[in-house]
Amino acid sequence: MTGRGAQINVPNRFIELSHELREDFLEYCRIEGEAVSKSKTQYLEVFPKTVVNKIKSPDVGIHYSVNPYQGCEHGCVYCYARNSHEFWGYSAGLDFEKRIMIKRSAPKLLEKYLRRKNWKATPIAFSGNTDCYQPAEKKYEITRACLEIFLQYRHPVSIITKNALILRDLDLLEQLQKHHLISVHLSVTSLSEDTRRLLEPRTTTIKKRLHTIKVLSDHGIPVNVMLAPIIPSINSHEIMDLAKASSEAGALSMGHIMVRLNGAIGLIFYDWIKKTLPDKADKVLNQIESVHGGNLNDSRFGIRMRGEGKIADHINDLIKLAKRTYFADKKVPELNTELHQYHKSGQLKLF
Repeated sequence: MTGRGAQINVPNRFIELSHELREDFLEYCRIEGEAVSKSKTQYLEVFPKTVVNKIKSPDVGIHYSVNPYQGCEHGCVYCYARNSHEFWGYSAGLDFEKRIMIKRSAPKLLEKYLRRKNWKATPIAFSGNTDCYQPAEKKYEITRACLEIFLQYRHPVSIITKNALILRDLDLLEQLQKHHLISVHLSVTSLSEDTRRLLEPRTTTIKKRLHTIKVLSDHGIPVNVMLAPIIPSINSHEIMDLAKASSEAGALSMGHIMVRLNGAIGLIFYDWIKKTLPDKADKVLNQIESVHGGNLNDSRFGIRMRGEGKIADHINDLIKLAKRTYFADKKVPELNTELHQYHKSGQLKLF
């Protein structure tokens, strides 16, 4: 199914009775010269009580996140966020890409949260789950509205994305950077467009992604590049080239995450690789299992992100070498947490 990552809708583990959801309308999506499937994306408004989420996992590296959208049209087949779609009653497969929940109230809820008397400024990540600059953002501009709130209250924010749409908000990013309130974490998974189209069918091209790093860096906005995920025998051989290209584009640091296929993602990935890369499917699956103790999934804190075993050790050694080679004298500066207290009420406090 061209233009989509998942090729199936796996059963929802929270719904006992099996059922089928059918599309009422069809549209043709344009995908860079490829033949496309008939598949309409639905946008559904939801009404959350809060948008700031506290992250309790000790090895994620962020403590709070905001996600203006649930589900993601980018269609990355490996995405760990797919499992969260089951909480909404949908499948982690095609539903995750085709039924996108929209939180129009996010800016107001964010402002309410930042104005709490007991809140002390701590960097909030945009987004910890699904990409805040996915295609829906072109229409709804919720991310931009939230960035305006962060700027108004002088609150530090980091952005995690793989979409060049972030450059639309360059004006806000520059204003945030004047107060050292912004950092961008941009995902670069491969330098091969063929690989990118298979893994991440509706994401920004590699050329545009590197261009995005350069533009942000040229405007003084600190960029950390994420090699995430590293998938053995699919993009693991590109580590040094990815690091070099990202550093030359202006990135100040890099990180990586080993692929892990928790929950429904294991079945989705298994089905996908058997259909798209049948010749190497068994090899890739076996190597993923080898870095996670014989399983496709891994929930062990401290181990799950890096893996273990010979293949994982080789990948982690390459990452260390890449950092020493291309990022030795670079570092993303810490975000400023001192200004927010003077803007919490919407006005500067009197001294």
